[in-house]
Amino acid sequence: MYKRYLAALVLINMIIIFAVWNLTGLKVNHIMATPAFQLDLEQALMPEEETSYLNLAEAVSSGQRIINYEVVERENLYDLSEEDYEVLLRIVEAEAGGEDIEGRMLVASVVLNRVEHEAFPDTVKDVVFQRENGTAQFSPAYSGRYDRIVVSEKTIEAVDRVLCGEDISEGALYFAARKRADSKKMKWFDEHLTFLFSHGGHEFFTQ
Repeated sequence: MYKRYLAALVLINMIIIFAVWNLTGLKVNHIMATPAFQLDLEQALMPEEETSYLNLAEAVSSGQRIINYEVVERENLYDLSEEDYEVLLRIVEAEAGGEDIEGRMLVASVVLNRVEHEAFPDTVKDVVFQRENGTAQFSPAYSGRYDRIVVSEKTIEAVDRVLCGEDISEGALYFAARKRADSKKMKWFDEHLTFLFSHGGHEFFTQ
C-alpha cells in the first residue's frame, strides 16, 4: 500500500514538473516570436525622453551602432556678421541665380577666397562693393540687380555649404561669363590671369 502511494506521489510530481517545463517553453517561444520593434502600450505612452533613453539602452545592449543625427551639426568655418552673410547671399543670387548648386557655390567661394587673400579687402561687403580703377569688381552691386533680386532657398543652401567648408573653387579669385562680358575685359583675364576651369556659364581664374 505504502509503495503504491509513493509511486503515485512520484508520478504526480513528474506530471507537475513536465507541465511547468512546457509552460516555461511556451513563454520563451512567445518572447522570441515578438517583433523586435514592437512597442507595448506602456512604452508607447512613456514621455519622449524616457522612450529615447529606453531605446538607447536597448540598442547599446544589442551592440547596435548609435548615431544621434539631431546632435550632428555642421561647423561654420567662417565668422561672418549678419550683414556680410546677407551681402554674400545677395551677390551669389545676383551673379549665379541661373546656375546650378555648384555654380552658386563657386561664386560664393570666389568672394570668400578674396576675403582671405591679402590683395583684397577683409570683409564680404568690402569685397563685393570694391571698385578697381573705377570699375566694379561685381557689376550687380552697382547695376541695381543686387537690390532687386530675391534670394532663393537654393542659394541659401549653396552659401551655407561653402561656409561649412565645401570648397570646389580650386582657389579661384575671379570669374567671368565670356559670352556676356566685354571683349576688352576678357582679353585682360586671358593675358593676366591663370585659367582654372569652366562651370555653367562662368569661367574661373586665379592670379
